[in-house]
Amino acid sequence: MPPKISLTRYLVEQQRMDGHIPPELRLLLEVVARACKSISQAVNKGALGGVLGTAGSENVQGEIQKKLDIIANEVLIEANEWGGHLAAMASEEMDGIYLVPNRYPQGEYLLLFDPLDGSSNIDVNVSIGTIFSVLKKPDDRAGVEEQDFMQAGNRQVAAGYCVYGPQTMLVLTVGDGVAMFTLDREQGSFVLTAENVRIPEDTSEFAINMSNMRHWDVPVKRYIDECLQGREGPRGKDFNMRWIASMVSDVHRILIRGGVFMYPWDNREPKKAGKLRLMYEANPMSWLVEQAGGVASNGKQRILDIQPTKLHERVSVILGSKNEVDRVTGYHAKL
Repeated sequence: MPPKISLTRYLVEQQRMDGHIPPELRLLLEVVARACKSISQAVNKGALGGVLGTAGSENVQGEIQKKLDIIANEVLIEANEWGGHLAAMASEEMDGIYLVPNRYPQGEYLLLFDPLDGSSNIDVNVSIGTIFSVLKKPDDRAGVEEQDFMQAGNRQVAAGYCVYGPQTMLVLTVGDGVAMFTLDREQGSFVLTAENVRIPEDTSEFAINMSNMRHWDVPVKRYIDECLQGREGPRGKDFNMRWIASMVSDVHRILIRGGVFMYPWDNREPKKAGKLRLMYEANPMSWLVEQAGGVASNGKQRILDIQPTKLHERVSVILGSKNEVDRVTGYHAKL
């Protein structure tokens, strides 16, 4: 058997051989991975650890916080604030940015995260996950402002997620393809189990919340209607629908076997561009999908080219297998 390649070894080789990442970024990613291991342990304990249920509070999005949302957010902050690699952090669970305290050295990176994606699945034991994105602080001046985070997704230097399912898996890109690591609980380390992941260009699976159909815009309705008509319809083949209500889990399935994930704009809140957050959900997932040969769009433009204007900005998301995403965006162009 070939030797197991740990996350640490993988990152060191990226640093040494390919020059994709500097030492400070490597160390930052290792800290994020350790935080994800701690979150995984809390998730696995569930009711035994007293972590299920709501916390009786709301986050900045107006969403009811689960106990595990708050725990995961605290784990990521406490793990990352003292290492000297970060200048500031931003999270779905916090109104504004979190500056690294003065008692710790400040680094040159900015970390954004959704500490626990798919919170509605926590209490029913369905896969959830952590999404993260790393940006470079734009200049060398002292201090950090919220404006420093306002960088398009094409400026990311690392992105990934950790999915807490039957196995705990860390999926990562540093701009050199997508690698997947599985947590070996006996060894206590993430081990490389797949690299150079590629999303098939064609698929017969789509993921969307069908209960919102009556609220969709015309191009999305057209696309889904054609899928539902199956082999008798214009597509000439049958489609399956999958919907886990956890972006991490749905995107993970697409990275493994293809598909298209859609959380589009709808007319319930027409002034909002979409439901998902651009900077710490759509951007990291879009970069992962693109690095695996897929496409990510808001229906009209590449998600990674969108210039954010606020920390919790929302966006319409259509991502996955290239030919299907291109078809949906083509329907938008005909409006």
